[in-house]
Amino acid sequence: MQTRRIGAAQVSTIGLGGMPMSIEGRPDEARSLATIHAALDAGVTFIDTADAYHRDADEVGHNESLIAKALSAHDGGSDVLVATKGGHLRPGDGSWTFDGSPDHLKQACEASIKRLGVEAIGLYQFHRPDPKVPYADSVGALAELLDEGKIRMAGISNANPDQIRLANDILGGRLVSVQNQFSPAFRSSEAELALCDELGIAFLPWSPFGGITKAAGLGSRFAPFAQVAQAHGVSPQQVCLAWMLTLSPHLVPIPGSSRPDTIKDSAAAAELTLDPAELALLSAS
Repeated sequence: MQTRRIGAAQVSTIGLGGMPMSIEGRPDEARSLATIHAALDAGVTFIDTADAYHRDADEVGHNESLIAKALSAHDGGSDVLVATKGGHLRPGDGSWTFDGSPDHLKQACEASIKRLGVEAIGLYQFHRPDPKVPYADSVGALAELLDEGKIRMAGISNANPDQIRLANDILGGRLVSVQNQFSPAFRSSEAELALCDELGIAFLPWSPFGGITKAAGLGSRFAPFAQVAQAHGVSPQQVCLAWMLTLSPHLVPIPGSSRPDTIKDSAAAAELTLDPAELALLSAS
C-alpha cells in the first residue's frame, strides 16, 4: 500500500478506525481480532482508537486493550502507529461527556499507555473541546506530555480553524494531526482540511462513510458514488475513500470496520484510480 506522513511517521494511506469493534452492536472478540489482523495483512499501518471507545461503564479503554491484544499476536504489529484520544467520556448509558482538564488528560494518557502496553503513545489526540475548560489549558497538557516523553506526537480532534492555529502555537509547531468528521454527507470541515494543507498537518477524516448506521447505504444516498463504483466493479465505499485521497496529500481516512471483508475492501481504495471526470462528478454530488 502507498504511504503518507503523520508527523515523523510514514503510514498507510488508509487507516482503521476501531470504534465499531467496541461500542453498542459490536461483534465478538474473535471477529474483532480477525478484523484487525485482516487490516494488517492488507498493509494498514495506522489504527485509530480512544479510551472512550467502549460500551459499558466498567470497561473504559476496551478498544485500546483489544488493539493491543491483536497487535501482540501479529508479526506486523510492531510496525503500526496507534493513535488514541482522551478528554471524551462515556458513562455507560450511551451518552458522551467531557473532561478536558489537564489533570484528567494526564491521568487518561497514563492509563492508555498501560492498556496499549507501550512506553510512549505514538500519537495522542485531545478528543473534543470541553466547554468548561479553556482550550489552551487542555492543549497545554499535551505539550507537557510531549516534553515528558509520554507521547511521541500530539494531535487534536473535532477542532475548528482557530483551535488548530492555537493548538499549533501552544505546541510550538508540533501539532501533527487534526481528526474531524468528513464525508460526502458532511463537508463542513473543508476549511480545516485547507488549513491542514497550509500547515502541513495530517487530516484524519472520521466516519468517512457518514457514520456506523449509514455506511452501508452510502451508494443509495449518493448516486454518483454508486455509478462510479459500478463502472469499476467495486463498492461505493471504496470509491469514497479513493475520492478522498485525491483531495489532499495530507489526508488519511480512518474508516471504521468490524468485519475482515470491509476493511479489506477499504484498504483496496489506495490502489483505485479515478479519472478527472469521475472526480468532478463525485465532488459535485
